Amino acid sequence: MILRSDETQNVDVPGGGCMRMHMFRPVAVGRFPGVLLFSEIYQVTEPIRRLAAFIAGHGYVVGVPEVYHEYEPAGTVLKYDPEGTERGNELKFTKPVAAYDADADAALTALLQHPACNGRLGTFGVCLGGHLAYRAALDPRVSAAACFYPTDIHSGSLGEGRSDDSLARMADLKAAVMFVWGRQDPHVPYAGREVIRRRLEEVGATYEWHEVNAQHAFLRDEGPRYDPVLFLQAITLTMAFYQRALA
Repeated sequence: MILRSDETQNVDVPGGGCMRMHMFRPVAVGRFPGVLLFSEIYQVTEPIRRLAAFIAGHGYVVGVPEVYHEYEPAGTVLKYDPEGTERGNELKFTKPVAAYDADADAALTALLQHPACNGRLGTFGVCLGGHLAYRAALDPRVSAAACFYPTDIHSGSLGEGRSDDSLARMADLKAAVMFVWGRQDPHVPYAGREVIRRRLEEVGATYEWHEVNAQHAFLRDEGPRYDPVLFLQAITLTMAFYQRALA
């Protein structure tokens, strides 16, 4: 599909000001499921834009919010370097969990109101964004969440005070969830993955679970950890997952 990938939307977040959301959608006339895509700690980088365009090209309206909108000017993109990583991680633990949730609520509402959205909603996220995609899926309006190597769920350490309730709230999860992990990811080791999987089983969640031999951020098509074969396999799994859950 030919895409529109040059649109942005300013979303008002109660108590959080204005959040810029980058939009990707088919040019073709029609209405499509919406996918709220959460970036890694670097915000809307070129790899994230290409990922959003790839998903949109399969027939989805994709919105990508700037997760640190309260702390950085609109349009800020952090670099994939030590300084950018330090700043991204600093803000990850500065922003309150309630503010992340308020962003998700406002962004999902804006996506639902987009004229090209058909009312079905999914989420997608990588790294920090994988955790945020999971939390956004606690909203009953969301039917499916694809969470790639989400950090901090197992440790409960997201946000200000490094104390989130993501595992505790898993009992509220109604959406189908797909988790994809790299076995060589030091951020979510085997023991951490098992904590999450045990909790999914405990609450009777509807979920898929995929582990591959890869490093953290293997989906990012920039840098030494990118694995193009696993990217294609994982995105194929994601598209099949969305087709089942968002049809």
